Amino acid sequence: MPSRGERAYAYAKSCGIIGKSFTGSRARALRGIGRLSELDRIVFPSSSRDLPEKELLVDIEERLLKREIEAIVSVLDSYRTVPEFLAVLLQGYECNDVKNMLGSGAGTHRPAFFDLGRFGTVNISAWPDYQAMLKNTDYEFLLNEKGELDRSRGEIKLNAELDRIYYTKLWTALKKLPKKDRRVCEFILAEEISLRNSSWVLRLRTYYQMKAEETASHLIDIQSITGGKTISLAEDAKAILSLPLDTRQNWENWKRASFLNPDTMGWKANPRYFQNASSRYLYKLACKSFHFSPASIDSIFCFIKIKQFEEDFLTSSAEGIAMGMTSDEVFGILGMES
Repeated sequence: MPSRGERAYAYAKSCGIIGKSFTGSRARALRGIGRLSELDRIVFPSSSRDLPEKELLVDIEERLLKREIEAIVSVLDSYRTVPEFLAVLLQGYECNDVKNMLGSGAGTHRPAFFDLGRFGTVNISAWPDYQAMLKNTDYEFLLNEKGELDRSRGEIKLNAELDRIYYTKLWTALKKLPKKDRRVCEFILAEEISLRNSSWVLRLRTYYQMKAEETASHLIDIQSITGGKTISLAEDAKAILSLPLDTRQNWENWKRASFLNPDTMGWKANPRYFQNASSRYLYKLACKSFHFSPASIDSIFCFIKIKQFEEDFLTSSAEGIAMGMTSDEVFGILGMES
């Protein structure tokens, strides 16, 4: 495990990065923006680009993600031996890259891959040789006998399997940490997996009209011990497999009912609203817990979660502005405080 000096340095570095991030009160600097070029100048004051709006959106999104990953890697590099849990947490970006690769079709255009340096497992330099890219990784199961990507199982099923592999590996690595290092991250990660499962159910039922049995097969069914009792992190999601999507009162006794869109005339469950509410909740947990135990792995986990929220928020802002919205309207949709 990292030494006391390494822990202190990693925490101090993460504090410095958070202080310059567009989270908390600094997010207000984005109020009143109506053009992507304005957002670009504020978020990237020393490297803004003169590009057409459509090209600028893609460019901003890629720079946001690249900057986020570089910030996280710079903190992890504070350790001579990086805890496996934090390395696997970072590899979530690699998992998302693989998902994007699956969704990009069989064209010749190279999808965006973000280099994780020594933490990466996919050989991104080998593209488009998928076999060379994925050999001896968690993603090798995606290849067929010819060494090509096997998309025959469908994108939904493959994405669900990728999530299951990633979160199971992350949970296993978490359990290897000393209890003093995972008091916070164990709770937040359990909440994240539970909410992700519930979001999956809402999306699959709403957008794909998927039946209960098939929907349940896509859940991340990890077991967690809480108060001496073993529970499934898919339990909350299983409770809504058959609830009517157009009757809010049937959901009132559900544990996650407060994350649902408000009851109005003609109510229908809104997966996007639920996802935004879940994201805000996890972000607030991370902010509240970031300084709780500065010398622990917990603090770096919270730092990573805060940076992930910042990237999601800025990306949503860029996409909203590109669609003709103002940043204030995006704030309202995301439920961000003034």
